[in-house]
Formats: sequence, structure tokens, C-alpha cells
Amino acid sequence: MSRGHQHTRSAVVAVLLAVALAASGCTGGGGRASSSATERARLSAATQAVRAATPVTKLVVLMVENHSLAQMRSGMPWTFRQAGRFAYATDYRAITHPSLPNYLAIAGGSTFGVADDRPPADHPLSGRSVFGQAIARGLGAKVYADSMPAACALSNSGRYAVRHNPWTYFIDERSDCGSFDRPLEALAGDATAGNLPEAGMVVPNTCHDAHDCSLAVADRWMKRTIGTLESGPDWAQGRLAIVVTADEDDRRSGNRVLTVVLHPSLQGKVVDTRLSHYSLTRLYDEVLGAPYLRRARRAPSMATAFGLAVGR
Repeated sequence: MSRGHQHTRSAVVAVLLAVALAASGCTGGGGRASSSATERARLSAATQAVRAATPVTKLVVLMVENHSLAQMRSGMPWTFRQAGRFAYATDYRAITHPSLPNYLAIAGGSTFGVADDRPPADHPLSGRSVFGQAIARGLGAKVYADSMPAACALSNSGRYAVRHNPWTYFIDERSDCGSFDRPLEALAGDATAGNLPEAGMVVPNTCHDAHDCSLAVADRWMKRTIGTLESGPDWAQGRLAIVVTADEDDRRSGNRVLTVVLHPSLQGKVVDTRLSHYSLTRLYDEVLGAPYLRRARRAPSMATAFGLAVGR
């Protein structure tokens, strides 16, 4: 165990003791037990401290389409309130244009030379993704794709855009994709049961991601979906971190996009470190305790920039 993890575990032990003391109504000076309201407040504060001190072992990323930091800040007020409440980056950049190479960058640590939005049949990619890394380590991986007609669908269907579902491109992992790349309806049950994956991604459809509909629609969808993620024990016990980002900007803001990180340990943090989608790949790897994939190896660490305790 590293010294950092030893320190984190010691902190967890300390706050667990605080929970026990708060629940019993004890005071340091041996005085009278506090009122029930005060006890509840102490218990809530101690429980929050436990959640904040718990290392992140699960990461779920949610995507928005084709909007800059400034556009998302003004057009997605609920999402930006979460940025102010938890944390966000002011200099996070997508890699390129159009959409697909950015999704591949997040999932694989490389654009693999892809410069278009064509389907998996035109871009069969060899090697591992972060999802394959998780499974190879005996951990969980899932993509939850909104409006996808069947597991690991390899072509567009209605508002489902396969170019926004990066796991479908990794042909060496096609069997796992068929098992764990699921329609969005699977998310609520996994969240409620505490079965969210160690490496997760939620892909909205082309309305809910603000590609074809407004940012206000995307903001309402984000509120519902993050509410689902936060309703289960993975969030309540501090294991889960949630990241909201955009694949790319509108080609007018230097590809700078709003990137929000939600975890109980983060309170109003603003990060000005230059980060990118490769930093997000690296964060997946840090949470998994896996080797850094491709260009993630040299990318700035989001865990370090945001001060997140990560790993197994």
C-alpha cells in the first residue's frame, strides 16, 4: 500500500470514529448528550467526511456535443451550478474535430489517425480501450448509450449515433462490447444496486447531447441522469466520481470545453491546469490502477490537478 493510500485510509478510520461519537451523542468534555437535531447534524457532517476521504474506484463520464466552455456555462445553468459546487477546469481542451476522434481519444488515448465520423466498419481498431483494460483487470466496464436499439449497435439508428459510442470501434473487444455496451435503460438499476462499473461512460442521444436540440434540453437531461447516478450507494459511499465534458467545441473557441468533476471531496474547486481528453484517459487508468494508454502516458493528471484520491 502506498503512503498516500495509507494516509487516506487513516483519514477514513478517523472520520468513522467521528461518526460513532456523533451517533452516541458523546462530547469531548463528558458533558450532557446533545439534542437529537445536533446529533443528526454531527452524523451528517461525519458521514460527508467519510465520503470525501474514500478513494475514487469508479468513474463515469457523461458527454455533451459541440459546445464551448462559454456556451455550456451560459446555456446549461444546472450543470454549471454543479461545476461551482464541486469542481471544473477552465483550460480543458478537446483534441481535434469532428466528433469521433475525440471519443476515441477519451476511450483509447489516441485518435488512431481517424479524422472523420464514419462507422466502425470503416475504422476497425486493434488494441485495448479503457473499458477493455478494466475487464482485463477483473473490474467492471459499461457504456450506457441513449436510444441505442441493441447492445453494441454498430450503425446509426434514429437519434443513436454510433460515432458517439467509442467502444464499438475496438474490434478486439467486440465480445465484451456486446455484453457490456448497453442501452441507457440499464443505468438506473446498476446505480440503485451499487453496480456501477469501474470504467463507465454515458452517451446521450443526439437530442439530449445538444447536437440536434438546445443546451437547455441537454441541461435537463444531465440533471436527471446525474441524479440517477447520485441516488445509489456508489455515490453515497464516496466511491464514484462523475465527469461531464464535451467532445469538441463549435470550432470558434480553440476547442476549450467545460469539464466538470463531481465528487464529495471537491468543494468549489477551479482548476486552471491545461488538460485534455488524454488527461481523461489517464484518469480512467488512475482509477483502474492500469498502465497509461498511449498518449495518456504524457498527459497532465486530472487526479493531481483536482486533488482526487484514486486507485485500488
